[in-house]
Amino acid sequence: MLPQDACWVVTDGAAGNRRQALALAEALTPSIREIVVELRAPWSWFAPRQLPGSRMALGRDDESLQPPWPSLVIGCGRSAAWATRQIRQWSNGKTLAVQLLDPRIDPAHWDLVIAPKHDALRGENVLNPLGSLHPIDDAWLADGRDAFAPFADLPSPRLGVLIGGARRGTPFDDDAADAFLAAVKARHRADGGSVLVAASRRTPEAQRTRIRDALAGLPGVVWTDSTDGANPYPGILGWADRLVVTPDSVNMLSEACATGRPVHTFVSKPLPEKLARFHQELRSAGLLHDIDATTASTQTPLRETTAIANEVRRHLGLDEPTLL
Repeated sequence: MLPQDACWVVTDGAAGNRRQALALAEALTPSIREIVVELRAPWSWFAPRQLPGSRMALGRDDESLQPPWPSLVIGCGRSAAWATRQIRQWSNGKTLAVQLLDPRIDPAHWDLVIAPKHDALRGENVLNPLGSLHPIDDAWLADGRDAFAPFADLPSPRLGVLIGGARRGTPFDDDAADAFLAAVKARHRADGGSVLVAASRRTPEAQRTRIRDALAGLPGVVWTDSTDGANPYPGILGWADRLVVTPDSVNMLSEACATGRPVHTFVSKPLPEKLARFHQELRSAGLLHDIDATTASTQTPLRETTAIANEVRRHLGLDEPTLL
């Protein structure tokens, strides 16, 4: 039997960070405790670098990071990188610390760092998946189809459309939104069928109205927020015959590529260097295409979580029964 709280998952609560860290943890062990950390200033300004008085960083009454320490801690995000580094120290190295995404300081402060290739971080204790980690596999997609079974009755081909938002260097302003939506409508005119659309938490409110107006009248489903009902994201990934994703989201692009269906994007403005590298890596692997490209009906799914989990076990010796 696994020890209680064998693995802690630490994040800042951001959905994308939680999803990645939990996906890895769940591939390693069912014994998981999730912790959200919120650092106080000035520790938050410098994380994951350390300042004196580190135990005050969470506030006097915050007891979330206290012994007994787990066998493994997995973090994702800058605040979590501070926490995983501290737990490793506070436990005198008994807790194995795994950090997702580039912590932007020496990876030697952790037992293992998992940073995607486009982060350009390399090291003996660094693993480099192509995309972000996620829980999507055949069973996950089947659950999505079951949860949104009425999508089966929509006209084929079903075009899944995943819409993110602004990020540094890639504004999702009126011009970018109009250009993307026009490209989606052109693809639908060419293919026919229906559209299954989901906005994200990062989609600006002003653009939600734009999305509804631009796609009104097309067969399918347009979801912009909770007023439209349950988020159909799992159903879209499960039922789409083809997917179009805004260029800003590494997570959504990675998850779309996990379905085994062709994935497209539309780039109206130059991408920041790191994001451009990610796009090029996907394109080089035959996983990402222009929105008007002709493709096969299927492609090799991008599912790296299990392989990365196996590498974590091997690298950290987690096959030993005393650990996990």
